[in-house]
Amino acid sequence: MLFFFQISTSHRISLLYFPKLKHHSLFPRHFFQDRIFSIAVSRYSSLLNTPAPILHHESSNAATDSPSGIVGTVFNSVCKSYDEGDKSLRSLHVDISIEQAVAVVVLLADREGSVAALGFFHWAIIRRHFRHSMRFYIATAESLVARGNFEKAQEVMRCMVECFAEIGRLKEASDMVFEMQNGGLPLSIHTMNRILRIASDSGLVGLAQHVFGEMSENQLSPDMHSFKTMIIACCREGLVGEVEKLFIAMEARGFPVDNVTCTLIVDAFCKKGLFKKVFWMFEKMCEMDVPPNVINYTALINGLCKKGSVKQAFQVLEEIVGKKMKPNVYTHTILIDGLCKIGWTERAFRLFMKLIRSNLYKPNVYTYTAMISGYCREGKINRAAMLFSKMREQDLLPNTNTFTTLIDGNCKQGNIDRAFELLDEMKRMDCSRTIHTYNSMVDGLFKKGKANEAHKLIQDALQQGLELDNVTYTILINDHCRRGRIAQALELLDWMVENGYQADIKTFTILIAGCCRQKRMEEAEKLLSDCLKLGLKPTKQTYTSMISGYCRDEKTQSAVRIFEKMIQEAIVPDSVTYGALISGLCKDSRLEEARALYESMLDKGLVPCEVTRITLAYEFAKREKNEIAMLMLERLEKKHWVQAANILVRKLSSVGNVDAAVLFLNKLLDADYSVDHITYTAFLNGCYENNRYSVASDISGRISEQISGNHDLKDEIT
Repeated sequence: MLFFFQISTSHRISLLYFPKLKHHSLFPRHFFQDRIFSIAVSRYSSLLNTPAPILHHESSNAATDSPSGIVGTVFNSVCKSYDEGDKSLRSLHVDISIEQAVAVVVLLADREGSVAALGFFHWAIIRRHFRHSMRFYIATAESLVARGNFEKAQEVMRCMVECFAEIGRLKEASDMVFEMQNGGLPLSIHTMNRILRIASDSGLVGLAQHVFGEMSENQLSPDMHSFKTMIIACCREGLVGEVEKLFIAMEARGFPVDNVTCTLIVDAFCKKGLFKKVFWMFEKMCEMDVPPNVINYTALINGLCKKGSVKQAFQVLEEIVGKKMKPNVYTHTILIDGLCKIGWTERAFRLFMKLIRSNLYKPNVYTYTAMISGYCREGKINRAAMLFSKMREQDLLPNTNTFTTLIDGNCKQGNIDRAFELLDEMKRMDCSRTIHTYNSMVDGLFKKGKANEAHKLIQDALQQGLELDNVTYTILINDHCRRGRIAQALELLDWMVENGYQADIKTFTILIAGCCRQKRMEEAEKLLSDCLKLGLKPTKQTYTSMISGYCRDEKTQSAVRIFEKMIQEAIVPDSVTYGALISGLCKDSRLEEARALYESMLDKGLVPCEVTRITLAYEFAKREKNEIAMLMLERLEKKHWVQAANILVRKLSSVGNVDAAVLFLNKLLDADYSVDHITYTAFLNGCYENNRYSVASDISGRISEQISGNHDLKDEIT
């Protein structure tokens, strides 16, 4: 609604109120001209609880006016404060309503000028009562427009945008900026850029894009700052397609692009793995006479390292050096971190030592933290602790990530006491703790069986004002599953979803594994289905758990179905996956299928675990298919062959299958491999229990000869 209060033929006070606007329901162009609702002077005075001011002719002196009531009183107070200076105005204390404030600001604009009105406006919006009143902003802007002071009116609009953004009403404020064109206030590029910046900083990229598009539709051309703000916003959200379009449009209009913006674009492309686009960007930078510098190349190196392409990252490093640029400590830190993450910790340490010996750059806290993280990842806690001490000797204060990394490493090694010492040290240093710091310790305590202490630590985190995250809830779910409390774990998952937490594939895999261990395959299937509906990609561990569960539940065909699905999804099974299915097929007496799977596993270069190779060979030997059992072991390395043969001899002897046991035992002796004492004893016991004394005697003789021969050889060598 729009109210105009007619005071005289030459003075008009506007009180405006607009409800929340939607973009598609903006006021028509002639709204202000065609939809004026006039209220008589008497009604105006009644509404504001004050008599109408005595208006004067242009020749009269303002001192002759004698306004009364609250509006007049405030008006006079503001005028006096304004005359005495800004400090006096800031100390003004009056209690008025929004309607009265609107009347005051309009009177000030009309009788004292734009500067006085704007002074009162800024005094008012500091107060909560006026700060988020759309009516007050519009009335002020309209009064300034009426005086032709568009610049000051735009200042009011920018204040409105900032204040409304504070309470999540930026869209409403931006719509009103466009609507004010109908009131005679043209769009200002300065105001529009303010909206774009606030929308970008608030993560409201959709709104920023909408406003950016509306600018052109309203005959306002975006300037260099508009494009830069939009590029920054799209880079933050990973909208690389939009980034490229904006950059090309910016280049076409002849706007210069600074190196900082180029670095953001390079980083956005790297995060998406679009490295060809990065080199395209480098070419464009050279064309614009903004050649890539060390920072740009460091962004590329960072992207390559995060992708795991550390070798390519070092090639870029060589290119930097070849161009006579000097890589800085951040470049080296990224490379050290990249090397550590792919397991090349010793190479990372050599690069670290190069920095130590350098006269130009010394390792900083991030460099030390990267190296400490690498050693913790490998379980080399002593080396990590050594670096931690060295770091402090260099007067480098460890940060939250340094402590969290060390705490996590110690917890994974079971050093919970040391983790608590580090946590106490963080508190003494007043180093901020994150939920990640606590997660590692909570997980470590649960694994140690100290559930009560783990729950106390969670309470401590909550008292610090931290919020539990997905990892915390996954740890709690894992503890329930480890204790066999599947119902409680599933309830916690439901609670997570209902409260806006997004369970990831790790959470689902833990639950699926828990269900499979208890043969609750229907629930496991449902969880797997939920994963796929959420767009999560099951991992090798997810499928292996399902296969193992079905085999445990003697539903081998279902296990085979899951295995085939795993292959279709290009998830590469490991020796554990193969072992689980082979074991299930053996239990189901599907030995030929198990054997084919075993051969396929060996063809792929996978080493079967001890249980797999023993189980399959034993099943064939038990069915008197000793030649097949022998052939299966022949493809193993010597160490694994000897281990398997010894175990098979013991297993076969224990069930009285002496004939099969003696074949493997003779094979060991023929190859001049040693027979361990446990195997020999088990074989003799099997022979005696089955009255096969002659077989026991023959083998004893062979073993004695072998032992004697070994002693003779030793004497000759001596």
